[in-house]
Amino acid sequence: MTVEIRHLQPGDEAVLARVAEEVFDHPIDAATLARYLASPGHLLVVAVDHGLVVGQVAAMVHRHPDGRPTELYVDEVAVTPARQRQGIARRMLDTMLALGRDQGCLEMWVGTEPDNVAARALYKSLKADDEIFVMYVRKSA
Repeated sequence: MTVEIRHLQPGDEAVLARVAEEVFDHPIDAATLARYLASPGHLLVVAVDHGLVVGQVAAMVHRHPDGRPTELYVDEVAVTPARQRQGIARRMLDTMLALGRDQGCLEMWVGTEPDNVAARALYKSLKADDEIFVMYVRKSA
């Protein structure tokens, strides 16, 4: 497999010049990307195949002011449909988990839809326990 797993940092914005379909929900915005990469605790891991980004995992380090353990919140996991089920998501998550450990994260959490069978199998393979929770979303006024 020629896919390289990379942790992007400030200055790596050009890596996202070529992105396969369905890796991100929206086109990359250069200014937003630069702010994301420069923000402490924001982590982005990508899978690159011959200069084309075919997958990504975005996460944030969540520190609590009351002494609870630091967590790695995985916000997004995506692989272009043509490259799914080839172990790319697992490799990116393994890299992200290592980055989280380096940041002092003692646990990782991620959410997915109940009917997303592939995602649920992936997270189970990481020895993650599933928990039922309710999520609320409020749009800004």
